[in-house]
Amino acid sequence: MQLAPQHRIYVCFFLFAISMGALLARMPDLQMALGVDRSTLGLTLIGAAIGALTSLTFASPIIARLGTRTTAFITVIGTSALLATVPWLASAPLVFLILILEGLLAGSLEINLNVEIDRIEAQLGRGVMTRAHGFWSLGFFLTALAASAIRQAGVPMHIHLGLTFAFVLIVGTFVISGMRNAPPRATQAHQEKAPLIALPNWGVLPLCIIGIAAFLIEGAGIDWSAIYMRDVFASEPFVGGLGLTCFTFFMATARLLIDPQVDRFGARLVATILLVLAAAGVLAVWLAPQPYVALLGFSLMGAGCSAIYPLVVSAAAQRTDRPTHINVATVAQMSFAVFFLAPPLLGFIADYAGMRIAYLICLPLIIYALASIKSLPGRKTASAAPVMAADSEAEAKRVSVEV
Repeated sequence: MQLAPQHRIYVCFFLFAISMGALLARMPDLQMALGVDRSTLGLTLIGAAIGALTSLTFASPIIARLGTRTTAFITVIGTSALLATVPWLASAPLVFLILILEGLLAGSLEINLNVEIDRIEAQLGRGVMTRAHGFWSLGFFLTALAASAIRQAGVPMHIHLGLTFAFVLIVGTFVISGMRNAPPRATQAHQEKAPLIALPNWGVLPLCIIGIAAFLIEGAGIDWSAIYMRDVFASEPFVGGLGLTCFTFFMATARLLIDPQVDRFGARLVATILLVLAAAGVLAVWLAPQPYVALLGFSLMGAGCSAIYPLVVSAAAQRTDRPTHINVATVAQMSFAVFFLAPPLLGFIADYAGMRIAYLICLPLIIYALASIKSLPGRKTASAAPVMAADSEAEAKRVSVEV
């Protein structure tokens, strides 16, 4: 079966999401299995942050050398394999070490897939970056939905994650084997050699701020929604899992549908509207008197943060001041730091001030992101419009040369 280049990237995002989502949906079970409090659980999850930040800082030259297909094999299948071992580990320190390794692969995966989808986007002449991330969100949604029923049925965590890995291995091997590197954008074909370390510069820093806000909201919604529903409303497992389900459903839906709106109205206006929705969701979760109000809040948070990070990555990838891998790695580095550090941060706040108050930490960063929104591109002018889709589709089909 022939798959278009962008469809292979979509599947990779999807497989990575169901691997990570399967574990995150079992956070209450992992906490009980390890016998730790919320703060300790949060500290354990920092292992993934350490690994991801390390690879996002240093791995760009290695990824460029290995190419898209080899990097995808190692990172997509490798992350799933490592996460499947977590239920078998008897202590938090061992989980911490495994998550460091998983984070190393996850950070490399993030650079690899985002650089490749930006190049494919240039070939197509239309936006597909947000849709690609939409398949990541779709994977999280389907995993959250399935995990709610799986937990309610009492299926052990090691069986759940083991079956997830088997699925990723089979599908990933088939899809990734047909990958080829897309050529760089014309404006980036002669960029200077990439430095060894990815660090932010003044041009990328505002984009990093917006990405940080989006990932803090995402981390708050994905990592702690199940525990929030359990602790605040004493919800049973199925209802508790609906917080994650609502968050990921609206996040996935928005990402899958929003690319035409970005092409029409520009990234700046779309991001502004989404950040306002996210702020409303945070307030709803903070003030929720009943579970259904909290579920509405998680839904707004999911929709609100949906396209922010893809828009930031796309803006960073199109900059010509530095090699593409470095700009994408820099934005991912700063944003993923918050995504992985959100669990311990919110855990500490929740232990001392309660789960409701913990979510309020998102609001200042949302306001800061709104103040930095001009760093995103506005509406495209007619002269800057992309080439016709039919010509671009034909060009994309000819992409088969390794760069």
